Amino acid sequence: LNTTLISATMIRRNLKPFPYICGSRMLSGYKPKRNIKDSYKILELEEGCSLDDIRNSYRSLAKKYHPDSGSATADSEAFMKVEEAYRVVLSDVATKKKSNESNEEEEDQFKPKAPQHRHYLSFEGVGFGTPSQREKQYMQFRVDRATEQVLEYRKQRLESQYAGTDLMKAKDVRESKKVKITQAVERLVEDLIQESMAKGDFDNLSGKGKPLQKFSDCPHIDPMTHNLNRILIDNGYQPEWILLQKEIRETIERLRKNIVASRSQLGGPMTPYRQKQWNRICEQFIEDIRKLNKRIDNFNLVVPILSRQMVHFSADKEIVRAQKTYEALMENREASNSDTKEKEEENVKRFGWKSSLFKWLNLTLK
Repeated sequence: LNTTLISATMIRRNLKPFPYICGSRMLSGYKPKRNIKDSYKILELEEGCSLDDIRNSYRSLAKKYHPDSGSATADSEAFMKVEEAYRVVLSDVATKKKSNESNEEEEDQFKPKAPQHRHYLSFEGVGFGTPSQREKQYMQFRVDRATEQVLEYRKQRLESQYAGTDLMKAKDVRESKKVKITQAVERLVEDLIQESMAKGDFDNLSGKGKPLQKFSDCPHIDPMTHNLNRILIDNGYQPEWILLQKEIRETIERLRKNIVASRSQLGGPMTPYRQKQWNRICEQFIEDIRKLNKRIDNFNLVVPILSRQMVHFSADKEIVRAQKTYEALMENREASNSDTKEKEEENVKRFGWKSSLFKWLNLTLK
């Protein structure tokens, strides 16, 4: 009872509890302040530090002074001091923690307790008046809330239905348009066929009344695709890959001729100005080859036979080829020029007196 009164008096006066001695017995685990301060200094800590700081400091000092650590600073006496200081500091922290908890409990005992109005915690805090009146008001509140939830659910359901019907209507409209277009095209084709048959355009067809010859020589080609292509070719049509192949070959031949002609126009030797012109021609040629390679990619996608696929053209190789072609043309031209000079010299040797006679006659006549 005396202890409780002393603690209550200290709480009211905002005083800290102090340890006291009853006879030869120490209450509240009292330790001399000098030893506690020395222990904090040994651990290289300050009062009020956390348990993690105390543990970390003890581990580092133990590794430093432990006899079995093998370090150069190993010392058994220093390690004993560190261990004793660690125990003193831990007991001090535990004592302070218990005293703080006891003070908080005593403060809670002396705090005034306000009466709890438990009847306001029921019915979700709805209504006022007596409990029976509040119960009736709460029941009406639940009915209103349920009605609102039902109306919201019906609203969402109707919105989803209308959205679904709108999508279905749009889809039906698209399908109906597609069907109408397909039927119109079919009727047009049928009318054209009937009109051609009436005119007799199908009477003079080659192979009329005979079965189609199936292409069975190559197992890698679809017979149906081959027959369709053959029918189209016989009637003046060609597959897309054949036209692309022809166009690619014509384009590469035209590019080769153009670059050789451009090199011939520049002539030789290559001056800096002519070299710049040749570089511009080569850049344009490289761009044309790049476009041609894209068309080759499109051709390889549609060609039905794997062996008919084409590889890309190399712009560098084509430029080197054009240079060699130009050099060959120049050699042939030089050879032909040398042949003509030799012939002229032979003619002069054979008919030299005749030419001199003609010159003398011309001079005399003048």
